[in-house]
Amino acid sequence: MSHSLRDASLQMLVSLEDTNIYKLGSPRFQNRFFIVTGPGSRRLLSTPEVIGFPCYTALLKETAAALRFLFQEGQNGVFDILTILRGGLNYPLEEACSMVGIPVREMHFVSCERIIENHVITGLDIKYEKISPAKGCTIAIGDIIASGATLRMCLDYVVDQFHKRGGSIKRIVFFTIGGTKAIDLMEEMTPRLKALFPEFEGFDCFFYEGVFTVYEGPGASGINVRDIDFGWNGGVIAPEFRDWVMDHPDALLEKCIIYDGGARRYEIPLHIDEVREYWEGILSRADIIDPVALVAEKLGYPSPLDYDAWKSVTRIPGGWEELWKKEQALLADARSTDLKALALRRLQSMEQLSKQYEL
Repeated sequence: MSHSLRDASLQMLVSLEDTNIYKLGSPRFQNRFFIVTGPGSRRLLSTPEVIGFPCYTALLKETAAALRFLFQEGQNGVFDILTILRGGLNYPLEEACSMVGIPVREMHFVSCERIIENHVITGLDIKYEKISPAKGCTIAIGDIIASGATLRMCLDYVVDQFHKRGGSIKRIVFFTIGGTKAIDLMEEMTPRLKALFPEFEGFDCFFYEGVFTVYEGPGASGINVRDIDFGWNGGVIAPEFRDWVMDHPDALLEKCIIYDGGARRYEIPLHIDEVREYWEGILSRADIIDPVALVAEKLGYPSPLDYDAWKSVTRIPGGWEELWKKEQALLADARSTDLKALALRRLQSMEQLSKQYEL
């Protein structure tokens, strides 16, 4: 379990149409953290075949539901939207605000690109910005958070610009497909923001489908990428998402819960190549990968658990006995997993997809 989640609990708050919202609570948190789960985000996070514009629309209903939840709490008013290019373009914040009736005062942009060499992040670069500060802004942001380095750089830059130009920030509403580093970063930044802007109330952070973790090494497959690939181990995952994956078990063994979010919308052939590279790696290593270790790693615990122990590890509240049974059955049958056949199925799917985009 991540340090930031060591005493966290998951509480169901509200169901809005087909979207459920949980609160991730801890007595240590200065800010509010939520998990939002719905059909669109579940499919996006488990299916690399979701590409292009559907990556954007997949999150629309869940994002609008989260904003409606905030409105029901009385947090209405005008929003600014900050888009962190390019990953932030996947998040339908402006359209969701329009659906809910939230006026958008200003659109800010910051371009922060990761410099990656041989699958290693070697640096970051802000190439473009458009920031128009005002007093008492509520800023809505959407971005993927893995290591948190990109977000830290962007937020530091935006906060400095607001302060230097006489603006101020009242609240930040954040939407993310992301991991535990988001919690660490927002908790660390809060004292500084309150010192710069006395009216700052904190972050409201909505995680789609769960608070994931990042791999610290190549994992049981031998080919996962450190600080980039997401997993369940040590995180808190929405029970609805876990249940969805149990009903689509091939999805459990994907490279991570989301491949590069920018590429799968804007550079689709690169995304397809990344998915294909992973499954070719699984195919070539199938004889030396331990399928039991791989399934256990993906589920987030190393061996079968009784129901109470499972609830403790996953942080899932009561009422999910059938999900527990599905996971234990999958783990018990893991030895019979045919990784070669699975890899061939996934590669065939990617081959069919690539025909639509490769010249």
